[in-house]
Amino acid sequence: MDHLPVSREDILRIYQGDSRPWVIGYSGGKDSTAVTRLVFEALASLPSERRTKPVFVVSSDTLVETPLVVDLIRQSLNQMRQAAIDQKLPIEVAEPVTPKVSETFWVNLIGKGYPAPTRQFRWCTERMKIDPISEFITDKVAQYGEVVVVLGSRKQESASRAQVMKRHRIDGSRLARHSSLLNAYVFTPIDEWSADDVWEYLFSGPAPWGGDHQALFDLYKGSNAGECPLVIDTSTPSCGNSRFGCWTCTVVQKDRAMDGLIETGHKWMIPLRDFRNLLYSTTDPARKGEFRNARRRDGSVTVHLKTDKSGSEVEEKHVLGPYRLEFRQKLLKQLLENQKLVNANNPGAPYELITTPELEQIRIEWRLDPNEPDWEDSVPRIYRDVFDADLEWELNDDFIFTGTEAALIDRLCEANQLPKQLFMKLLELEMSFEGYARRSNLQRDLRALLSRDWSSEQTAIAAAGDRKRSKSYFEMEEQKLQRRYSDYAKVLGDAS
Repeated sequence: MDHLPVSREDILRIYQGDSRPWVIGYSGGKDSTAVTRLVFEALASLPSERRTKPVFVVSSDTLVETPLVVDLIRQSLNQMRQAAIDQKLPIEVAEPVTPKVSETFWVNLIGKGYPAPTRQFRWCTERMKIDPISEFITDKVAQYGEVVVVLGSRKQESASRAQVMKRHRIDGSRLARHSSLLNAYVFTPIDEWSADDVWEYLFSGPAPWGGDHQALFDLYKGSNAGECPLVIDTSTPSCGNSRFGCWTCTVVQKDRAMDGLIETGHKWMIPLRDFRNLLYSTTDPARKGEFRNARRRDGSVTVHLKTDKSGSEVEEKHVLGPYRLEFRQKLLKQLLENQKLVNANNPGAPYELITTPELEQIRIEWRLDPNEPDWEDSVPRIYRDVFDADLEWELNDDFIFTGTEAALIDRLCEANQLPKQLFMKLLELEMSFEGYARRSNLQRDLRALLSRDWSSEQTAIAAAGDRKRSKSYFEMEEQKLQRRYSDYAKVLGDAS
């Protein structure tokens, strides 16, 4: 192993070079495993009096990680935690960080109706990966002043990764500046390694926390998929093809990693693959209108006009809003049914595709949906239909209407030709001010509601297009006048 382009002495030199604590980003993949093992072995070689600063091992759980990987990571973290205690190493293994319940994948997608992520709208990475890790690092910076983040990034992974690493590297140092967090520095011990170097090292001996890396190798074996590193900034590309990424990833067209796992015997993952493919189908431009609301979450209808060089209108593009509530209800039911299937056929431990706090938050998001409020409170019903049981749902005063009342409002609004959603929102607004001594903001909120276009989707889209065309016309006329005045100014200047 002496030929590898990093040495234990290199790690020890940097570790002992200052008092800044280390934060190792552990994703469970081969690269982060190699880096964690290197640090374990390096510190174990030091006498106890020279282990002068703490090392934190942190991993990220987006709550939609590939089930096989979740088990492997948690097992490894538990082994590391015990090994650090037994060997008296200054290594603290933290519990995996998770996104806030309001920012999880299912709360955003099923709860708020965010469309499945794409390369153009990859809303998931920052909420689910970057923010939780950044919060952990920021907490350590506040505690210690500065930290060094140790990552398993390698230049051979991609040209873009190599460029990013080079751009932030401090001249004459093995450290780089963190791209966004102040007082955080990045150390990449195996940045010059190849994939073969990593495997050769991992199989050179047992893991310092016990066992070997055979289970890790088995996850990679026979796959063209890479791994998803711990993401600490937006420069990291999508890892949708990775066996160590999210099983829900729709940034890629086909999840080769999940297909590989199924082909190698994990047939119980077929419902997960089919569900991911369903989500991906909703990103098809020709089918988006089947699944998404004409209005955006703020109630607006947005239309863009494409024009040619002469300014003539070429095409009208309607920007769609969130998934329709009816489709989100179908997604939730299918997800829960998949959870039953997975746990009935998975030989491992029971796996939770969606957590109870997420279900509670989705219930709230649906109830307060800006376009389609769920007065029927359908989340408990959907759960009961799937599992033939009830959770201990939290009582919430916001849930003030029943399905019977909603049906009555349907009939009244139809009879009086009043938009149902407007009537519901007006009632909600009145109830939200109940008990207030002063209701000065009621008029403001009332004006905001009444100013929204509550007409049918087709009428609202047509009106938005007309407004856009009128605005474009006046803008063009204004530009013509400005050019004309500019020409007059030139003529007058030449005459003088």
